[in-house]
Amino acid sequence: MLNRLTIRNIALIDSAEIEFGTGLNVLSGETGSGKSVLLDSINFALGAKADKSMIRYGETECSVSASFLLRENSPVFRELNAMDIEGDEELIITRRFRTDGRGEIKVNGCSVNAAMLKKITAHLVDVHGQSEHFYLLNESNQLRVIDRFAGSVADEIKMEISVLLDELRATKKKLIVLGGDEKERDRKIDILNFQFEEIARAELTENEEEILLAKKSVLDNLEKIGRALAAVKDALNGEIGAVDCLHAARRAMAEISPFDREYIDLSDRLENVCAETEDIADTVTAGIDALYYDENEAESLEKRLDLIKSLKKKYGNTIAEILNYGRTIEEELHTLKNSAEEIGQLETLLQNCNSRLYQLCCKLTSVRKQTAEVFCNRVAEELKTLNIKNAQFCAEFDSYDEIDVNRVTLNGLDSMRFLFSANKGELQKPLNKVISGGEMSRLMLAIKTRTSDINEIDTYIFDEIDTGISGNTAKVVSEKFASISRQKQIIAVSHLAQISAMADTNFIIFKQETKEGKTVTRIQRLTEEQKINEIVRLVGGEPNSDAAVLLANELIKNCNRYKN
Repeated sequence: MLNRLTIRNIALIDSAEIEFGTGLNVLSGETGSGKSVLLDSINFALGAKADKSMIRYGETECSVSASFLLRENSPVFRELNAMDIEGDEELIITRRFRTDGRGEIKVNGCSVNAAMLKKITAHLVDVHGQSEHFYLLNESNQLRVIDRFAGSVADEIKMEISVLLDELRATKKKLIVLGGDEKERDRKIDILNFQFEEIARAELTENEEEILLAKKSVLDNLEKIGRALAAVKDALNGEIGAVDCLHAARRAMAEISPFDREYIDLSDRLENVCAETEDIADTVTAGIDALYYDENEAESLEKRLDLIKSLKKKYGNTIAEILNYGRTIEEELHTLKNSAEEIGQLETLLQNCNSRLYQLCCKLTSVRKQTAEVFCNRVAEELKTLNIKNAQFCAEFDSYDEIDVNRVTLNGLDSMRFLFSANKGELQKPLNKVISGGEMSRLMLAIKTRTSDINEIDTYIFDEIDTGISGNTAKVVSEKFASISRQKQIIAVSHLAQISAMADTNFIIFKQETKEGKTVTRIQRLTEEQKINEIVRLVGGEPNSDAAVLLANELIKNCNRYKN
């Protein structure tokens, strides 16, 4: 339960500390006094999106601290353990937000993010306001209400469906690897055969592209190569060319060789240089003689390089990758052509999975329909006590067949909607077509009443659920609150005297002008005498009217009698 709430600098609240009690806590006050600010503060502590506009004017930071008392088996402990946060009987959430858009969230002194906070607070508080009306009007959310009421029975079936869906996905994945069904497999074999044969026909070799590009480079630069080789030949074998000069040097050195060993070495070296230079000259001459432009060779080179380029676009960035891809598809072809038996086994497994899934979906539907019948009958009975005497409420399920098994999700195959009629003789229609605001408030209260004993959440917050009701209906609503509050803590914002009279703890929210001329919102816990005065205000009586005070006392007396 929410034990204590401390607020700093949110909207008109400069500072407030509220200690809530067990049972029914009712907050009342004039319109515009700041009741919504208090609820916004609670929502902020629970993980709602922060906004700079919530910070009190002139301040740079706002904060809310919420203290919750946890029961021993609270699911909150499971979330705390998963986050490595130490849990105790008291859980303290502190959240700050600054004008620069930054903030911090701490749970029991440990920093967490908003997503982590929401995981924790989802088990702490159930906030009911106008937004929940819209939640239930959305048909996609109505099935969740039935499943929540069905409890572990539906959860266990959905877990079995989840396991089967995993098995189904794994089987389909294996079938895809093996080519899928027969038509898909044949199509894949044709494609792979074409690819394999195209690569095989090319008869590629690892370094072929480099060799071809080198040859192409020679052909493309034949004229330049010829000029260069001719210049080299002339430099070596022309008049006063290098060869003649080197021979002259060798002969001169030979003449003085007898005089010194060093001259003999130099003469030998010149001999070697002459031989090497002559060999170079011969090679250059042969190269010049071999130079010619072969159009057929050039055309063949271009075609071969174009083929390699085309194969690279399809099968890999290099010849090595293309050849590797060819080996891979050869293996895949072998698998596809020899996997008929395995495919048959997988297809049988797939059929069995689909059959079992369909059976589980039917089982889940049966559980849901039985649950929905009980749930809707109970809600309809609650609505009758809430002064909708001719209330009719049921769940309509869409039918499905085994052919629909391909669209199974974790929630099975069901699609359903709640139908409602408030008047005798009127057809039941979807909620969003027929229900009024006041009826919707009572419907939500009826649902809360019927689910309070199975809900793990310990605190309910109702934001003006009394909208659109009065008279005897207001009395019944107060009794419903009292009934729920025997098991849960309720914090309710209300304008009704009957609900305030039923409260175990009353608070009044009011505006006050400070000495500095600023307006602030105050929250005050009421004494028994102050509670009477507030009820007098709510019934519209004069503050000092004996009749109004007598009426207020009578309301409280009747409520105490009901609670006891």
